[in-house]
Amino acid sequence: MLIRMDEYTLRRARTSDVVGIQRLVAGLVERRILLGKELVVLYEAVQEFVVAEASDGTLIGCGALHVMWEDLGEVRTLAVADAWLHRGVGRAIVAELERNALELGLSRLFCLTFEVDFFTRRGFAPIGEGIVADDVYAQLVRSPDEGVAEFLDLARVKPNTLGNTRMLKLLARDDGHTLER
Repeated sequence: MLIRMDEYTLRRARTSDVVGIQRLVAGLVERRILLGKELVVLYEAVQEFVVAEASDGTLIGCGALHVMWEDLGEVRTLAVADAWLHRGVGRAIVAELERNALELGLSRLFCLTFEVDFFTRRGFAPIGEGIVADDVYAQLVRSPDEGVAEFLDLARVKPNTLGNTRMLKLLARDDGHTLER
C-alpha cells in the first residue's frame, strides 16, 4: 500500500520507522494524551501501523489498527506532528486504517480518545457498557492487552482512561451499507 497525497505519502510502517514513531508520539505521551509504549512493543506491533511521510522522508503521522476480536478492531496510537495538524493527515490515516479493517473483515472500530470531535466527524460515537456479547466479553477479559481492558472499561485501567471517551464506529461496505452484528 502506497498512497501519494499532494504533500505527503501514506504507507505501511517498516521496522526502520519504529524509532520515528516513538519520537512522533513522545510529545503526546508527555502531555498524557497517549500512553507511552516501550520500543519493543512498537517493534512487535509495527505491522499494525500506517505512517504519513513528508517528501523529505520525515514521519509526520502514524496510526495503528489492532484487531481485538472477529469483528472488532481498535484505532491506536494516532499521532500527527504539530506542524501538520489540520492538514488532513489524521483524517487520511484513519481512512486507511478503516480500509485495512474492512479488508480484514472487521465491521466495528473502537477508539479511546480525547479528540471526540475529530472522531465524531469520522462517524464514531460514544459508547457505554455491554457492546459485546457475554461470551465474547469472557474471552476478551482474558487478554493481557491494555487496549482491550480499556475497551471493556475494566477498573484496573481507569487511571489510564480518565478524561478519555470510548467511541465506536460501524464500518460501511463498498455498497454504502453499514455492517451490523
